[in-house]
Amino acid sequence: MAEQQAANRNSDGKKIVFKGGKVEEKDIVIFTRQFSTMIDAGLPLVQALEILAAQSDSKNFKPIIGVIKSEVESGSTFTDALALFPRVFSGLYVNMVAAGEMGGILDVVLQRLAGYMEKAAALRKKVKGAMTYPIAVLSIAAGAVGVIMIKVIPIFDKMFKEMGATLPAPTQLCIDISHFLVPYGWIFVVGTIFGLVTALKQIRRTDKGMLVTDQILLRLPVFGTLIQKVAVAKFTRTLGTLLASGVSIIDSLQITAKTSGNKVVEGAVLKVSDAVTEGRNMADTLKEQNIFPPMVTHMTAIGETTGSLDSMLSKIADFYDEEVDTAVGNLTQLMEPLLIVFLGGTVGFIVVAMYLPIFKSVSVMGG
Repeated sequence: MAEQQAANRNSDGKKIVFKGGKVEEKDIVIFTRQFSTMIDAGLPLVQALEILAAQSDSKNFKPIIGVIKSEVESGSTFTDALALFPRVFSGLYVNMVAAGEMGGILDVVLQRLAGYMEKAAALRKKVKGAMTYPIAVLSIAAGAVGVIMIKVIPIFDKMFKEMGATLPAPTQLCIDISHFLVPYGWIFVVGTIFGLVTALKQIRRTDKGMLVTDQILLRLPVFGTLIQKVAVAKFTRTLGTLLASGVSIIDSLQITAKTSGNKVVEGAVLKVSDAVTEGRNMADTLKEQNIFPPMVTHMTAIGETTGSLDSMLSKIADFYDEEVDTAVGNLTQLMEPLLIVFLGGTVGFIVVAMYLPIFKSVSVMGG
């Protein structure tokens, strides 16, 4: 069914793009690496695709490989067949394959693609790991404070009412918050989270909204540096891989900009692309963009001078991958004491606030 849907044509004679389920990145990496090995071994494209389709375990990816095989059999290039599935094969992937087909080095390009995708996935995993720890600790802290507010504070409130005590401002504040959270606690929490997520999604649907939020993220005290290093690592890795595969520098810059995932970086790379089109060298234009550190511009200049820009960019990417590792480790170490201080301070404030009326009553009785 999926194969028929992808192979059909509409009234204008254009092929209908396949609209199946999501294909996992690991399936694409395995396909790319195995396909490269088969091409290097001398197997014809159609036969290699037939073998890969037969052995694929992915119910979403299997029919797509089948359609690609059918397209190649009917006379389409491998690049044109891949272009039918933009949700599966990115512009970077398709353009690199096109360069590989034109240069007769498809197996080499596919190996580079597989390596690039694996390193990009590892980079994303590091960033997710850095985000998971503070979110988990904050969630636990919020849960603990919530339990105190909903279950413990009402007991103190009842006791204070029976005592007829005059409540200090901190105590009254905690009790007022508890009064609000007891009937509306879950609605407030869920509503706040849902509202913030929805608002952020709406803002990031527009180019201007994405640019503003990306600028804010890059200026954050601790996370901003990490985000910048991730962006530089992705930029240099993508551009270096494209150039090494034979894609022209203008096309490489355009593709890198579109796949950057950050509007600030995208705008900077597009400016570099325009400057290179006008005949300027890339290093000078990179220096004018605040997003790129001096090391990147200096090493890019050396790469342009020596004619080894692709390998120099790969070295920069390797360096910043290690920098991301270090930044993630430092971030985790920094967040631990900050979160402990936050949790301890919050719980401490509530405890002191609850015992202030008791201390006051004892003091009055003693007097």
